[in-house]
Amino acid sequence: MADGLEHRRYWASVLIRIAGPVLEALSERRLKATMPVEGKTDDRPAYTHLEALGRTLAGMAPWLEGRGADEQEERLRLRFAGLAREAIDAGTDPASPDRLNFEEGFQPIVDAAFLAQAVLRAPTELWEKLEPRVRANLAAALKRTRTRKPFFNNWLLFAATIEAALRRMGDDWDPMRVDYALKQHEQWYVGDGTYGDGPQHHADYYNSFVIHPMLVDVTEQVRGEYADWDTARERIAARARRYAAIQERSISPEGTFPVVGRSIAYRFGAFQLLAQSALRGELPEEVEPAQVRCALTAVIRRVIEAPGTFDDGGWLRIGLCGHQPELGESYISTGSLYLCTAVFLPLGLPASDPFWSGEDRPWTAMKAWSGSFTPIDKAIG
Repeated sequence: MADGLEHRRYWASVLIRIAGPVLEALSERRLKATMPVEGKTDDRPAYTHLEALGRTLAGMAPWLEGRGADEQEERLRLRFAGLAREAIDAGTDPASPDRLNFEEGFQPIVDAAFLAQAVLRAPTELWEKLEPRVRANLAAALKRTRTRKPFFNNWLLFAATIEAALRRMGDDWDPMRVDYALKQHEQWYVGDGTYGDGPQHHADYYNSFVIHPMLVDVTEQVRGEYADWDTARERIAARARRYAAIQERSISPEGTFPVVGRSIAYRFGAFQLLAQSALRGELPEEVEPAQVRCALTAVIRRVIEAPGTFDDGGWLRIGLCGHQPELGESYISTGSLYLCTAVFLPLGLPASDPFWSGEDRPWTAMKAWSGSFTPIDKAIG
């Protein structure tokens, strides 16, 4: 088996392979001209380009904010941090041919939130280092989403994340949108680390695609504002830790995972919460960071190396294991797929962190199905 540094090099190479076409094209203001738009409905070109930027940066941000493990990785990080800032400029400049849609339709609420989440995860590289002109354009773009209301489900967290980012930017923000999202999700908690997606429980990966990661990031950002938010943050952290345990146990010895629920074409983005828990040092007590690294590496290899995952231009294609357009719902298009970058959040950890420096370890399913000692599982309230 490979050591942690080899795993890290592999992760970084895959992230760059995925993100490169998006950031290079947008930084040169040719994303709309060159990115293919695969999907089932005719309206997706209005939204897919903001999807590509927001989702790519949401997963890439901690790596951009950190430091490379060696000189080669650091050169790549610096290059891509620069491309990311140029891409934000191109996407928010009113005069740009690649100006992105923040104000028409409901979908921009979603992807403005992923872009906002990227700012929360990399405030130095993706906010403080922006030119004043670009800062003003970005803040104005995020505010344009306020003209429409989010749906009564996980979308409340998109509005909350945008407001949390505006707070971090030092701009005017709306605490009510944050409070509403937090209080509704408290009502939608169904137990054992799982939230309903609105009033009903859905058997899918939205607890990891959106709900836990945004609850964690938002409550971290607004810490100290209100006592009830701080109290909620403690519950949110405990529930996220439990859901991370469930996610780790769902990875098979072969690096596969259950194909359930909608948006499965986000591929290993399904493990955003487990990746975020590793990044934050908030894994369950019985789960070693190195075993998560090994488990996620197995998932990444199993998914990304499937033939047909990329087209001839290097763009992602709809599917889970290769090209499977039948797995794309009506709202899925090429830009949507870049939420897969969320699995790479631990690249924000230094190479010395146990996640990368620890010796290879079997993950829970490997232990269980090889007859090795396996920690017992238990629910929480």
